[in-house]
Amino acid sequence: MKRIPVLLDLNRLPDDIRPIAEGAPAFDSSCSKEARVVYLEKEGGLFLKSAPKGALEREAVMTRFFYNKGMAAEVLHYSSQEQDWLLTRRVPGEDCIHANYLADPKRLCDTTATLLRKLHEVDPAGCPVPDHTAGYLATAEQNNRTGLFDTHLFTPEWNFSGREEAWQHLQAHKHLLQTDTLLHGDYCLPNIILDDWRFSGFIDLDHGGIGDRHVDVFWGIWTLYFNFGTDAYRERFLDAYGRDVLQPELLRVIAAAECFG
Repeated sequence: MKRIPVLLDLNRLPDDIRPIAEGAPAFDSSCSKEARVVYLEKEGGLFLKSAPKGALEREAVMTRFFYNKGMAAEVLHYSSQEQDWLLTRRVPGEDCIHANYLADPKRLCDTTATLLRKLHEVDPAGCPVPDHTAGYLATAEQNNRTGLFDTHLFTPEWNFSGREEAWQHLQAHKHLLQTDTLLHGDYCLPNIILDDWRFSGFIDLDHGGIGDRHVDVFWGIWTLYFNFGTDAYRERFLDAYGRDVLQPELLRVIAAAECFG
């Protein structure tokens, strides 16, 4: 996690957050243009995220749900005014792109695969996003209408010759997707926190909900491909996760949907 010292404008913070942030060393640790993340060196570490109004609502409710299951950070504050603010406690440890974890790719592959299987066995009852699949497909449909199409991140096995092939593949097979499993929704190495190889928690849960397990499996394989520059860990990941509940052909359906994501 990068940490660049910054000065916070306390006057812009919500009233509940201002006294917490006052006097705390602050470091920018943002990793996207969509949201700003500031690490506050106080009370064991706090993360303050800000984004456009409404952008952090789903992350807040899903993080609370995962926290109650012992799998995420504690949410200390969420508000939506001119913009959204989300304050959470730091999860002990480091994310999985830390050098110590990347140095042992086979162990990292096995660890993230088995953690994902454990997540998918958690009872999803009471999840505040009960139908991830419907929203997932609706997003693909909307982006197809607006012309969004991108395959440059995918491995050759999951690639498509063009937009029409990907769309037809998704339309022909989308009925196979289930809505029965608690998902992270963005199961990538930076969103998995380990403490000396022991699971500590998940972060960035804004795409979580009850959906089809193959969404997370797809991203679990992809993140290894992206970070190591090879597709060599695909089969190992599937073995460690457990093939008994998988339909490998659905991974290509997910790839088709993600072309429009």
